[in-house]
Amino acid sequence: MFHEAETHLHTLRDLLRFAVSRFHEAGLFFGHGSDNAHDEAAYLLLHALHLPPHTLEPYLDARLLPSEKAAALALIRRRVEERLPAAYLTRQAWQGDFDFYVDERVIVPRSFIYELLGDAVRPWIEHDELVHRALDLCTGSGCLAVQMAYHYPAARIDAVDLSLDALEVAAVNVERYGLADRINLIHTDLFEGLEDTYDLIVSNPPYVDAESVAALPDEYLHEPELALGSGSDGLNATRRILARAAEYLNPHGVLLVEIGHNRDMLEAEYPDLPFTWLETSGGDGFVFLLTREQLLGKAV
Repeated sequence: MFHEAETHLHTLRDLLRFAVSRFHEAGLFFGHGSDNAHDEAAYLLLHALHLPPHTLEPYLDARLLPSEKAAALALIRRRVEERLPAAYLTRQAWQGDFDFYVDERVIVPRSFIYELLGDAVRPWIEHDELVHRALDLCTGSGCLAVQMAYHYPAARIDAVDLSLDALEVAAVNVERYGLADRINLIHTDLFEGLEDTYDLIVSNPPYVDAESVAALPDEYLHEPELALGSGSDGLNATRRILARAAEYLNPHGVLLVEIGHNRDMLEAEYPDLPFTWLETSGGDGFVFLLTREQLLGKAV
């Protein structure tokens, strides 16, 4: 079928229709930057043709050179046959206005935390300049650390990960954004060996429970298992963070943690912690906020 496409399809519109058909036919799963076949096909085709993202319409009826058609179809074919997330095919992932280098050494960035930096936490961090030291636990590609550096211009940031492979990817992104003098990449397990204290700690730790890991679509199985699962109920890493975060927060310091779909279970296990659940584009059940004083049971 792909051979026929090279012969009979000529325009970007032709290839877009073909890609959407193949994606539906293959039963692909979407969730690494787009949530439907059309948007993902458009993204991959624009990337293959070196066209700006989000500018499909002006080029739909443009005829393609044979070499362009071959490159675009090769990318579509790999998405269908290998079921790789689109970000691994393009080596690029977007969060808001930021784009990051990614590959199979890190999960594809999709944390809601980036939406909450700045205005969303203004009731707890009145001025961005008040964040002088910040920590990104489980930094992965370094995407949150980079965005923290932009939101909090006075901050020096430690970005921690247990995976040396992930830190190599993070180093690429830190260098691309010219932040090597402000972001310190550290190879360790959560808080182990850290000596500083922080005004802001964020974490998008592993939070998928064992049953859900076993049922993940093929696309997710290309991501590092270390960055997905966290024990039978998905909360092992979160428990460890809650147990020690107060030690590493300055007075009035803030902790932000993403936990997936585990809100009810977490609240039942920690009935005395006054979690604040922040509104994100996915809803208000995915990211919680606690202050140092709340963690110590001293909040009014």
